[in-house]
Amino acid sequence: MDDRQLLARLAAGPVSGDALAREIGVTRAAIWKRIHALREAGLPVDAQAGEGYRLAQPLDLLDAARIRAALPPPLRAGVAALDVLWSVDSTNAELLRRGAPAHGAAVLLAERQTGGRGRRGRTWASPLAAHVYLSLARRFDGGLARLGGLSLVAGVAAAEALRAAGHAEVGLKWPNDLFAGGRKLGGLLIEGGGEHGGPVQAVIGIGINVRMPEAAARTIGQPWTDLSRLAAGPVSRDAVVVALLARLLPALDLFDAEGLAPFLPRFAALDVLRGREVTVAGGAASESGIALGVADDGALRVDVAGRVRLFHAGEVSVRAAG
Repeated sequence: MDDRQLLARLAAGPVSGDALAREIGVTRAAIWKRIHALREAGLPVDAQAGEGYRLAQPLDLLDAARIRAALPPPLRAGVAALDVLWSVDSTNAELLRRGAPAHGAAVLLAERQTGGRGRRGRTWASPLAAHVYLSLARRFDGGLARLGGLSLVAGVAAAEALRAAGHAEVGLKWPNDLFAGGRKLGGLLIEGGGEHGGPVQAVIGIGINVRMPEAAARTIGQPWTDLSRLAAGPVSRDAVVVALLARLLPALDLFDAEGLAPFLPRFAALDVLRGREVTVAGGAASESGIALGVADDGALRVDVAGRVRLFHAGEVSVRAAG
C-alpha cells in the first residue's frame, strides 16, 4: 500500500492502527511512522481513541486525465505531455532534466515538492496535496533575450486566470509574485537556456497557495494567503490548474508571436505597486521611490528623488514600504 492508497483508506473513514497493520502486513510501529510522515508532509491526520486514524478534511488529489479532459480541444492539442508526480524535488528541476518537447508544451504537476524554490534560491513551502505546483516547458524563437519578459507574461496569465475564477482581488507584485489583499498568494520562477540568437527552451514554474496547512504556515516568514481563504471555502486544485492552463497556453503563443508589448497594458491593470512607495534592494545598497509601472522591456520604473530609474528582474527585490 503506497502513500496514495493509504490516504484513500484514511479518507474513507476511521481505521485502527491494528487494522492498517494487518492490511499492509507491517507492525503497528511502522504504521505510526507512516502516519507521522504524512503529518510532517502537511496532511492533517486525526487519531481518536477507540476509532483510529482518519483524515481531518476531504482529500483533493490532482488527476491528470481529468485536467486534460477539461481543457478546450484546441488547447488540449497543444499539450504534448501532462503528468502528475506524487513527490519530486522540484517540478522545474524535473522538466529541465527532461527538456522541452519539440512541439507544444509539457506540463508537470506534483502533489509535493521536497526542494521547491522561488526566485533567488528562496525556499517555497510545498506541503503534500495542499497547493498547486505546476511547471510548463516550451520552446521559443528569438534567443535568450526573449526570456526577459516571460515572467511578466506568465504572471499576467496566472493573475487573469484567478480573477476569472472569482478571485477579483488578485494582482501582480513586480517581478513575479501573485498578491491578494497585501498578502502573497503565489509566485513564478522562469528557468531555461539555449542559443544566444537561436531557439531557447524555458521552464515556467508557478506555485499557488490553495489550502495552507497550519504546520506549513508556521514556517513562512511573510504575510500570506490562499485560495481557500479568498473563497471562504474549499477550492478544487484540478479546477485551478485548468484555469491556469486555459490562460497560460494562449498567452505563451501570443508572446512567441508578438513579444511583450500586448501584455504591458494587461500588467498595468494588475500592478499592485504602481503609485506606491517602494524600496528596491540590489546587493548591499537600496533605493526608495515611487513605482511608476514597467518599461517596454518589463523593467520596473521608479521615481527616485525626481529621476526615473529602471530596475530589471533578476537584479533586485522589491518590497512595498509601510
